[in-house]
Amino acid sequence: MNPTPPDSIRHSHPTQDGAGVKIRRIHDFGGGLDPFLMLDELKTAPGDEDVGGFPDHPHRGFETLTYLVRGGVSHRDSMGNEGQVQAGGAQWMSAGRGVIHSETLHPEPEGLHGFQLWVNLPAARKMEPPRYRDVGTDVMRHLPEEDAPLDFKAVAGSWQTSAGDTEGPLGQIGEGAGMADLSLPAGYRLSLAVQLDERVLGYVFEGALTGLNAGELGVWHGHTMIHLIARQDSRVLLFKGRPLEEPIAHYGPFVMNSDAEIQQAISDYQSGRLAARPASID
Repeated sequence: MNPTPPDSIRHSHPTQDGAGVKIRRIHDFGGGLDPFLMLDELKTAPGDEDVGGFPDHPHRGFETLTYLVRGGVSHRDSMGNEGQVQAGGAQWMSAGRGVIHSETLHPEPEGLHGFQLWVNLPAARKMEPPRYRDVGTDVMRHLPEEDAPLDFKAVAGSWQTSAGDTEGPLGQIGEGAGMADLSLPAGYRLSLAVQLDERVLGYVFEGALTGLNAGELGVWHGHTMIHLIARQDSRVLLFKGRPLEEPIAHYGPFVMNSDAEIQQAISDYQSGRLAARPASID
């Protein structure tokens, strides 16, 4: 089995967000990776407790998925939700027509390491009521057993691999998109079965695959099978989703389909109309 080379490779770059949070931006809006809007990596050194945070800010028109490798994050929002997850867990929020939330970061003695993904919503769903869910380590799906050479942890969506099939506790993110955390020992070979119209992203954050090094994001599109080979013991975040192929209008924390909708979102936020009434958690 030969590895499937990425159709393109993206490199992360340092930036800052929130209240002084230092991050590496792996992908942003200019990258053309529909339906994925943005992917950030946050990683701090051991003993660094001055990591900042994300005070109250609005969202409309897309979803976020925050995933922790090390440390923790707590969440509060205008729907009345409060939650906290630790290493190996995730927080999912579908902003829909509007929500205001904050995120507080909790490093461990070894530091903090996590990711946040922004996934677009189709026009027909952008004004749905907002929703939120904590996803703890106890409900994550592993394939195969955790003591096997491969650890494939499905966070969202269904996945078909040469080692078996599994589905994450989040049935989907966005419009049918998925995410998984993959640990591969050196020399391991894994095949992913995907749909021809799906875009697949693979970000190596430890080790190296054949054709893809740590800190690089590989992009595949137009494949039905993707073969991965680990050159070293490696950790990889995988994402897959079908492009929405809709116009994107973006301003800060608002992602809509037209400039008029962006102006409406700004007006709704400034007037206090953006945040929805409390909604139940699914």
